[in-house]
Amino acid sequence: MMLSYADSARGAIIESIKRRLLIFDRSLAIIVGLIMLLGCLAVASAAMDYPGRFEGHLRNIAIGIMVMWIAAVIPPQKLMRFALPIYLAGIGLLVAVAMFGLVKNGARRWLNVGVIIQPSEILKLALPLMLAWYFQRREGMIRWRDFLVAALLVLAPVALILRQPDLGTAMLVLSSGFFVIFLAGLSWRFIIGMMISGLASLPLVWSMLHDYQRGRVMTLIDPTSDPLGKGFHIIQSTIAIGSGGLIGKGWLNGSQAHLEFIPERTTDFIFAVFSEEFGLLGNAVLLVLYLMLIGRGLLIAANAPTLFSRLLAGAITLSIFVYAFVNMGMVSGILPVVGVPLPFMSYGGTAFVTLSLAVGTLMSIQRHRKLVQT
Repeated sequence: MMLSYADSARGAIIESIKRRLLIFDRSLAIIVGLIMLLGCLAVASAAMDYPGRFEGHLRNIAIGIMVMWIAAVIPPQKLMRFALPIYLAGIGLLVAVAMFGLVKNGARRWLNVGVIIQPSEILKLALPLMLAWYFQRREGMIRWRDFLVAALLVLAPVALILRQPDLGTAMLVLSSGFFVIFLAGLSWRFIIGMMISGLASLPLVWSMLHDYQRGRVMTLIDPTSDPLGKGFHIIQSTIAIGSGGLIGKGWLNGSQAHLEFIPERTTDFIFAVFSEEFGLLGNAVLLVLYLMLIGRGLLIAANAPTLFSRLLAGAITLSIFVYAFVNMGMVSGILPVVGVPLPFMSYGGTAFVTLSLAVGTLMSIQRHRKLVQT
């Protein structure tokens, strides 16, 4: 009898542990895991001349998985309570960066809080979280004034990030906020009007850009005008992509990367390394994985039970799409170089953890969906 009771208790404990460990959404976990695996192959090749870089990438993956698990455990209802404090903390950190942040390559983007962090990365998730919380509170009575308030909540961090200056991150934060506002019911007529106004204001925007930002746009139009300077990045990355051919040169055999023609090859330009070594077929596999990730995220958003979780899941998913599209676009030479990492492929601590937190939040929304409905 005692043995039977002990076996029953042991079985209950094991089952409890399984439930806590196996909380990941299976589809998302498999897709993200495969992208991480491809990323490990690319970083291992690109980091051959960077001692400790690949080990650091594995450490970032381990931290990212831990953060993803924690985020998947937290119910969206509890996450919603922290929306305002997290947003205000993010704004406070951006102000701290402006006052006494670390300067690298002429940009003040980092903060030393015992470890080096980039607070602007936090806003990529804190902003849509804040906006989803705000619209949840206004559910059923959303008026044009609420969209105006939401726009102000978006512009505050974007303005602080632009001062650093960091155009790429500012664009990503702006897009994450716009997606929430759009999904909350922003009128198409207003969006079209804003697009027309944006096009009309391009001369003013051009005059406000920094010299290096103008240089990136001009380089996009004609990279051969400065082949050894501003056009070097795009020229070498497109050569690497083209030289990969159909099946690639093989893992660890990419000449452009190993002869150090590709700059920032472990971070922003990791896609060029991957393309050269795995070719068009490898790129097709990677694109399919990203499309599956986006599709799964949108399905989670469509089935979410509350306005808060729908807006948050939709914004997170579309933001990941923007990450991938902008990175592949700039490496391929169809978009300006703005310093955006490729999700779960590029080496990088803060960005990797932020993306892992975002995917973990998607998993939480899916995991707690039935609990909310019942």
